[in-house]
Amino acid sequence: MIRLSRILLPTVLLAMSALQTAAAQHHILVQSTTSTQNSGLYDYLLPIFTSETGIEVRVVAVGTGQAIRNATNGDADVLLVHAKAAELAFVASGNGVERFDLMYNDFVIIGPRSDPIQLSDATNLSVALKILSTSTAVFVSRGDDSGTHQKERELWASIGHSPHPSALYRETGAGMGATLRTTIEMQAYTITDRATWIAYGAQKDAMIVFEGDDALFNQYGIIEVNPLQHPHVNLEEAAIFVDWMLSSHGQNLIGAFTLNGQQLFFPNAEQ
Repeated sequence: MIRLSRILLPTVLLAMSALQTAAAQHHILVQSTTSTQNSGLYDYLLPIFTSETGIEVRVVAVGTGQAIRNATNGDADVLLVHAKAAELAFVASGNGVERFDLMYNDFVIIGPRSDPIQLSDATNLSVALKILSTSTAVFVSRGDDSGTHQKERELWASIGHSPHPSALYRETGAGMGATLRTTIEMQAYTITDRATWIAYGAQKDAMIVFEGDDALFNQYGIIEVNPLQHPHVNLEEAAIFVDWMLSSHGQNLIGAFTLNGQQLFFPNAEQ
């Protein structure tokens, strides 16, 4: 499958691609999120891609904000994250070639099984957020400019609330798995992507207390880093990876990935 963005690339990119083919790098660097890594998606997907193409994929899993900063510095061939506005800004700045929808899932709110503030009784997301913002329950935030943290800030803004670190609002500055562990240890509440929650092994003391609102939609995008901005980018093999992920074959594999009988990501690339 050849994407329009590659058809329209200037001749200079084709020359660069030829040089890279000669160099035979046979690996690419993907800046991505802790949620895709923690879920096990890459452990499942990338060996299949490598066996079919001979291209090794090296993943750096950090928060979306850090992944975008790394890619902006040229430390990536491909960016795969979940903060659409920031992704579009990355492309608009000239650092990315083109952004494509890849897959989605959703965010959920996690809390203690005892649910002391009865968040599970909230009739809608706005009510749930107001309960969280006015109760004496501890809320744990990633606080790391990740896609999840950006969604959290967007949700607080929707009710006119801007919490600051305090005894009731803790920032971990860590990935989703570590933040879930802290939340459960503190018998607190947090927002997480559903895939990381499903993959997390220590759920017995916590549960999903709110889910299902349209505002909790979680879209992932994929972008080739622009070799006009970063000449060392492995253009040819990055393009192969992006096209493979967007193809019906790659999309079917993403949709087939399950854990404990649950589908973690839902492919939605335009075919």
